[in-house]
Amino acid sequence: MTSPTSPEEPWPVRTVARKIAEWINRLGSIWVEGQITQISLRPGAATAFLQLRDPSADVSLTLTCSSAMLRKMDPPLTDGSRVVVHGKPTFFVGRGTLSLRVDEIRAVGIGELLARIERLRQLLKAEGLFDPARKRPLPFLPNRVGLVTGRASAAEHDVLSNAQLRWPAVQFEIRNVAVQGSSAVPQILEALQELDAMPEVDVIVLARGGGSVEDLLPFSDEALCRAVSACRTPVVSAIGHEPDSPLVDHVADVRCSTPTGAAKRVVPDVAEETQRIHHLRDRARRALHGWVDRERRLLDALRSRPVLADPHGPLAQRAEQVGVLRDRARRAMTTALNNERHALSATRSRLTTLGPAATLARGYAIVQRIEDGADGVLRSVDDAPPGTRLRVRVVDGAIQAVVPDRAG
Repeated sequence: MTSPTSPEEPWPVRTVARKIAEWINRLGSIWVEGQITQISLRPGAATAFLQLRDPSADVSLTLTCSSAMLRKMDPPLTDGSRVVVHGKPTFFVGRGTLSLRVDEIRAVGIGELLARIERLRQLLKAEGLFDPARKRPLPFLPNRVGLVTGRASAAEHDVLSNAQLRWPAVQFEIRNVAVQGSSAVPQILEALQELDAMPEVDVIVLARGGGSVEDLLPFSDEALCRAVSACRTPVVSAIGHEPDSPLVDHVADVRCSTPTGAAKRVVPDVAEETQRIHHLRDRARRALHGWVDRERRLLDALRSRPVLADPHGPLAQRAEQVGVLRDRARRAMTTALNNERHALSATRSRLTTLGPAATLARGYAIVQRIEDGADGVLRSVDDAPPGTRLRVRVVDGAIQAVVPDRAG
């Protein structure tokens, strides 16, 4: 297909339509999977028209097939059926529409659906989307709870009534969406993105009642599972009943078996919390009283000790001890002085007795002859020859010298 050479020479509509049809007709046949959302089979018409929708996106494609082929299908197709079709893209020049001319339609059975879900489960698990380490804890008391559920559904009533019964002040941000069918996944994805972007929403609850495997297929969709995993806000999954286990249960941060269980998980019970507060307050009161009693007993014990009961008593005892020690020191010093005085007196008496004055007083004399030679020294009076006259010099009662009297 070539472009016009200038705005002054545009192609007419028929030329554009013909060239588009020629280009599309060159495309080969393809297999397409989707969900039937609309069947137009008029009595007597040779051609039937269907709408094939992508379960994960708001995208649809028109199908055309022979009415006979559609009537021969067993079981017959219904809205919401998952199918795989084989056809060739066709562009209708007259209406300017694109459709897929189908020559074979295969219904996807429940066994094949379960097999696909299992393959997707293994894929998401291998990528770590089921890892418990990724699970975020729920807030103790959320500021606002986001709720994604069907309009006027039993799941919505269960969540609201049970949550308000447990915590009357709880606030909800509700988004009503389709919870089954072809439009369920796009609407749930939009609601999730909107609630996740609201800073006042602290937790998001996906709630739906029970149903068949086909009814719960939107909650095993890959796009929805990845969207739940990417949410910054903790997500609680409450899909179906206890036996039901769609893939979103494994990706969500918390899985609850029923919407009632989700209501009990997202908000605390005001009666239980009040009772817990009273219990903790009683424990704190008992602990405080016990501590005060222990400290009072300790103060009484300290106050009853002698050092605190009579603070002057120890000082008096110490003063008495100091006095006794001082007296003992005084007596010891006096005794030592007396002993030394007596020893000094005895020594002085011995010196007096042995001194020359005492000898002279008894009529004796100690003389010394002094001559020029060593032999002239009289060691005693007995050394003087008989008849020798001696001269004795006494100074202050002490003999200074004894010499021979040369004059005699």
